[in-house]
Amino acid sequence: MFDKVLIANRGEIALRVARACREMGVRTVAVYSTEDSESAVVSYADEAVRIGPGPSKRSYLSIPAVVEAALRAGADAVHPGYGFLSEDADFAEVCTDNGLVFIGPPSEVTARLGDKTAARGLMSEAGLPLLPGSLDPLSSAEQAHRLADDIGYPVIIKAAAGGGGRGMRVVHDSAEFEAAYQETRAGALALFGDPQVFVERYLPNGRHVEIQVLADRFGNAVHLGERDCSVQRRHQKLIEESPAPRLPSGLVEEMGRVAVQGALAAGYVGAGTFEFLVSPDGEFSFMEVNCRIQVEHPVTEMVTGVDLVQEQLRIAAGHPMTLRQEDVAVHGAALECRVNVENPDAEFAPTPGVLREFRPAGGPFVRVDTHGYPGYRVPASYDSLLAKLIVWAPSRQRALDRMDRALEEFRVEGAGVRTTIGFLREVVADPGFRAGEHDTTIVDRILRERGEPGSRSSGEGVSGAA
Repeated sequence: MFDKVLIANRGEIALRVARACREMGVRTVAVYSTEDSESAVVSYADEAVRIGPGPSKRSYLSIPAVVEAALRAGADAVHPGYGFLSEDADFAEVCTDNGLVFIGPPSEVTARLGDKTAARGLMSEAGLPLLPGSLDPLSSAEQAHRLADDIGYPVIIKAAAGGGGRGMRVVHDSAEFEAAYQETRAGALALFGDPQVFVERYLPNGRHVEIQVLADRFGNAVHLGERDCSVQRRHQKLIEESPAPRLPSGLVEEMGRVAVQGALAAGYVGAGTFEFLVSPDGEFSFMEVNCRIQVEHPVTEMVTGVDLVQEQLRIAAGHPMTLRQEDVAVHGAALECRVNVENPDAEFAPTPGVLREFRPAGGPFVRVDTHGYPGYRVPASYDSLLAKLIVWAPSRQRALDRMDRALEEFRVEGAGVRTTIGFLREVVADPGFRAGEHDTTIVDRILRERGEPGSRSSGEGVSGAA
């Protein structure tokens, strides 16, 4: 096992990784920006290194700064968490070139799967079902328009280098296609440095279901069941759960089987997620692979008892997996709610500030992954995720009741600080959600019923949500 791991991230995931390392007797190095000097992981880790000023590009996204910190601290490996550099193939390669183990798939695998068109082509060859669309980037607006007309509307235009729910646009009719195509290309260039896009059929009333996989360097791969991530707003997930309600077990097993098939075909190593869209008639289609630990990984941990971060560490250290498919069993039901520092009454605008009161929920089978504490100043420069509230129960209905209770007792207060807790309770209480009859339009519907402006876009672009 590693002696020392540098955690190239911040917030709750940095603390989550540090805790997993401590249980395994692995020392940790936290990195932080000047704006994050009071972050919980800075005091929790064995060492902490400042890597730059507040802006991410000069700190958490600076490959030279992160690698230099790892080398100076004498780290053996780097855990990238999620976001930031976690799916940057160049970062993985630079780590390897400097004698650092990158805790994730090989750089060439990340590069291949990070290109959405290349990933679609590879998965098509591996036998995974795809939505109708292009397997290569589209070279012109005319070519893209013809393909969209042939596929039939609605379609979704996606950045080939996109991810995290960004760089995509839904088009509902031919007349609006060309403007949407140009806007998506411009956005893709600004966000990812690559203007290439592709087009595929958009499924407006589908469900977003993903399969968690683990694979080692010895040709072993397993899946750990599914997560339903259909509750989303503007491509960003709000609530995740496992198992997915009202999905036939045979369908889930088939999705798991093809996800493992795809992982082996790609030469995948580590923890990864295969994302699918499931249509109302039960057909499923591959969307993309996330080459990292997911924000929502705790729900899988709660129903399987498998510590995914520790499995990442063991696999990266060169150990063959001892977990076999027949060992994986799902017990009960788990849900995760993302508590963001945002104002749901102002189009979910971020509301950073100092937490005067921070009292997470507790009680049986309640888990809170957070970096918050009373007196913590939530920075304005980063993602608004403050905490993940996860509950488990023997059944989904009991888990929903437990989640509502836990949300009710979760207290966050501060001058100007608002959170999504109240809105999450609205979703949990929604009859359609409680019945498991929801799809990716649920948040759009709830906002429309509230009379919120811009609600149409909240349900669009399910593909590739973060």
